[in-house]
Amino acid sequence: MNQDWMVLLQRENQLVKVIETNQAAEKYGLVLSEEEAGLILEERCSALKEQRRVEFGEGITPQIIYEFCDSSFIDQNNYVSTIIRLQEIFYLYKNEMQDEITDAELLHFMKEQFEDICFGDLDYLEGTCLNIFSQAIRAGYRKYKTSQGYGEYAEFDEVKRWDYELYLEALDNLWGR
Repeated sequence: MNQDWMVLLQRENQLVKVIETNQAAEKYGLVLSEEEAGLILEERCSALKEQRRVEFGEGITPQIIYEFCDSSFIDQNNYVSTIIRLQEIFYLYKNEMQDEITDAELLHFMKEQFEDICFGDLDYLEGTCLNIFSQAIRAGYRKYKTSQGYGEYAEFDEVKRWDYELYLEALDNLWGR
């Protein structure tokens, strides 16, 4: 009985921490109801079990929300499902990278790729960007430690990208924007 009480108290504390993220996220039009926050935390538990991980304290969920709430690819309609999926991806790649990377480094890397390379595509983030980066981490790559996870993907990107500035210049030349 004592253990059940402790679990309920911990869940309530986690729920409060997730709801508190509304203060930062509402600037971007994102708000979680108590029910939605509860669903996110239930899915967090499932993801932790699936990845055979244990988390203490408030967990990674509030950090994910703070990191991603200003994304141009997240709106109120996809907010809950995106946070749930980001949690799953986070735990998967913490394992894949054998915990060599800190939570903050992984979140920075995930956010940067989500915005600049994946343009909000979670499948591409998980299946390509993080897969390639985790292979590098397992092979001994450690340069990310000096950058805190920022600007690292260019080292490993196998896809030729458009030069955005050159593209805008070409549009100006063609259409005289």
